[in-house]
Amino acid sequence: MNVVALNSSARKDGNTAILLNLVLDELKKEGISTELIQMAGQPIAGCIACYKCYQNKDRRCVVKKDKLNDIIEKMEGADGILLGSPTYFSDVSAGMRAFIERCGFVARANDYMFKRKVGASVVAVRRAGAIPAFNSMNLFLHYMQMVMPGASYWSIGIGRDPGDVLKDEEGMATMKTLGENMAWLMKKLA
Repeated sequence: MNVVALNSSARKDGNTAILLNLVLDELKKEGISTELIQMAGQPIAGCIACYKCYQNKDRRCVVKKDKLNDIIEKMEGADGILLGSPTYFSDVSAGMRAFIERCGFVARANDYMFKRKVGASVVAVRRAGAIPAFNSMNLFLHYMQMVMPGASYWSIGIGRDPGDVLKDEEGMATMKTLGENMAWLMKKLA
């Protein structure tokens, strides 16, 4: 079994990456292989509404100037998908929004190609606005017909500067629980 995690933060190894890695560490303890994809410095453009994915049905986006199709390919081969975003103005980063738009269209055009995979999301936040970001990613996972594990609280870590989320004890415990529950669910579904 394997999980692909997507970090949509502009900071390569910032708080969002730390949160994702905390979840991935729990998965590794359960013998699940993991991969963290960092979008920093590799922007994904938004959907151009060409609907070629509905015509081609080749499980790829026709726009090939960024790494979206590489991410989709990794997601296809994964048993679990973990999404992570910082909170920017009470929602996900622009990179996560573009990913959701384009990946969502491709998946929907190809019979919801990620359905029944296990999916979860985590959010880094400085102070407020994390719930809309959390909802945006979870609504995408739900729409893709993925199975979503819960945690001991919403999967949110509080911190501004890189590393600050490590001071959020409840957030760290929540990431650990999410990783444990994701591993348990994946094994039950296997």
